[in-house]
Amino acid sequence: MSPRLTSRSSRTSALRTRAAVLAAGFGMSAVLGAGVAVAADTTSVGTSASASASVSGVASAVEAQAAAQAKAAKTAAAVKAKAAAAKKAAAKKAAAKKAAAKAAAKKKAAAKAAAKRAASWVHPVRKYTLSAKFAQAGGMWQSTHSGQDFAVNSGTDVVAAHGGTVVKAGPNGAGDGPAYGNAIVIRHGNGTYSQYAHLSRIDVRVGQVVRTGQHIARSGNTGNSSGPHLHFEIRRTADYGSAIDPVAFLRAQGLSL
Repeated sequence: MSPRLTSRSSRTSALRTRAAVLAAGFGMSAVLGAGVAVAADTTSVGTSASASASVSGVASAVEAQAAAQAKAAKTAAAVKAKAAAAKKAAAKKAAAKKAAAKAAAKKKAAAKAAAKRAASWVHPVRKYTLSAKFAQAGGMWQSTHSGQDFAVNSGTDVVAAHGGTVVKAGPNGAGDGPAYGNAIVIRHGNGTYSQYAHLSRIDVRVGQVVRTGQHIARSGNTGNSSGPHLHFEIRRTADYGSAIDPVAFLRAQGLSL
């Protein structure tokens, strides 16, 4: 082979080699480019997934916080309601205790007042005018007046001046004579007797125990009487003739007449 042909053949071979190298380079570049693209797509998908996961986590945290807050609010409301109920129950108990104490005090006061009434004397009638006096002389009596007259309207409430037992009750002065009309005599624990005469109505019976201030009759104008009034006596026995000054006696018991 001639030197010229050899040289040409060498150049052709070199060109072919260079072309092959370039082609290989282009191919590698394409492969690399595709790899880069795939890598880019993979990165984008990863970023999206990460973002979704972050949003989901935040939502879960918010829901958990809301649930915790709701539970705390419910617990607080329950505690508040329980405290209010306890306060109401305590107030009700205190009110009941106060009412019981008030009732006990009222009962005690009533018992004390009853005991005081039982131990004291009271006026036999209310809103009266004193008329004929004890030992007053006059044509209406055999000798002198044996009691104190309380001028009141007929039907006025007559009460026991002191607690005791009824020993006389009825017309004809309950046995002391027609001059007294309808009359009552009460024996008291201190050996004293009280008499109520000229009554229009008698509301107790012999043997009945009465308390101080208890209703026993209605005033009237029966017997030897010039007008409606109550004839009242204090006696040392149950019978006529043992009377003492009733005004002086009642005043000694603390009453004003």
